[in-house]
Amino acid sequence: MRTPPQDLTILGLIVFLGALTLLLSACGPAGAAKITGPPAADARARSLLLRSVVPMGADGPVDVVVGPPRGGARGPPLVTAVVPSGEAEAGARTVVPGDGRVVLPGFVDSHVHLLYLPEAGAMGDGGIAAAVDLAAPMAFFSTDFGDVRVVGSGPMVTGPGGYPTRGWGAAGYGLECANADEAVAAVESLAEAGAVVVKLPITGSPGLSETALRAAAARAHELGLRVATHALGSDQALLAAAIGADVLAHTPTEPLSDEALEAWSDRAVVSTLRAFGGSAAAVDNLRRLREAGAVVLYGTDFGNTRTAGIDRAELELLGHAGLDAEAIVAAGTTAPAEWWGLDGLGAIEVGAEASFLLYDRDPTADPRDLASPDVVVLRGVVR
Repeated sequence: MRTPPQDLTILGLIVFLGALTLLLSACGPAGAAKITGPPAADARARSLLLRSVVPMGADGPVDVVVGPPRGGARGPPLVTAVVPSGEAEAGARTVVPGDGRVVLPGFVDSHVHLLYLPEAGAMGDGGIAAAVDLAAPMAFFSTDFGDVRVVGSGPMVTGPGGYPTRGWGAAGYGLECANADEAVAAVESLAEAGAVVVKLPITGSPGLSETALRAAAARAHELGLRVATHALGSDQALLAAAIGADVLAHTPTEPLSDEALEAWSDRAVVSTLRAFGGSAAAVDNLRRLREAGAVVLYGTDFGNTRTAGIDRAELELLGHAGLDAEAIVAAGTTAPAEWWGLDGLGAIEVGAEASFLLYDRDPTADPRDLASPDVVVLRGVVR
């Protein structure tokens, strides 16, 4: 039986469209680097090869090889080799063409509230490999944040009616303690739950007494925890230093005295400049704290702010505070990894976690471009 002419036309159109679809999928978008390898369903099990990428400050391009932890250990894929470009064999690995792109470790945001604004996935898509949550209800410790590595404090330890329990944090963001014994017990409960840091707000009355603050900070240190504080004024920052706090959760917004600068010269400060409007006083405080020797940690107060990912406005304000591109990158990578004990982050070396940011242009020319990575790899998964 002869096939009717109209059926031949339809058959030919189907064949043509199928071929066109295959051609377009093979070529990809114009100018885009094609990532080749196993299907997305195997993303968490596969090995990667970042071909011809340039770590910031390196002399030339390298190949970064990623594979599973050795010995069948659980955990994210790790860097297994960093070799001159072209020396690594692709094999069965997924190949991420670098084509000379700059590669950096994933960023760490040292001040977020991911139960207040539960957008960890969007944070990861925007280049945040890890975050430090500095106030959340106890449910924080049983929350799965996906590929973003999140550590934190749980609720702030505060006085009856103290910050933040009568405002934005009324629903479990603070543990109200009447005295030093209760404050110490609260710290112990947080440590048992999995906290890596205890947050003690110093904002005026009502709040914890100085005796209770000192006792809570001392117990936190005995348990191996960092102590963060919410202290926005100079006198508050002085008291926070006196009771043993390690890190200012925000850059103070009131001008700091020379005495306060000296007290914080060997401690740390989380930037959060945009969260309070990027005032001249706060920017100057951060500049002076850094000049005095304080460690600067990139942080946005995400939840209060709403930019999921690396915040371009925060980067710009860090520049106004005197940080150049290298210092800004350090504030978002190496410094927080070391300060918070985030092993495997903050570096591109054998044994490091496979979380990377790739840039088509060198972000040192304009550090604000750090907010727009062209490729994000999080725990071995290309986002």
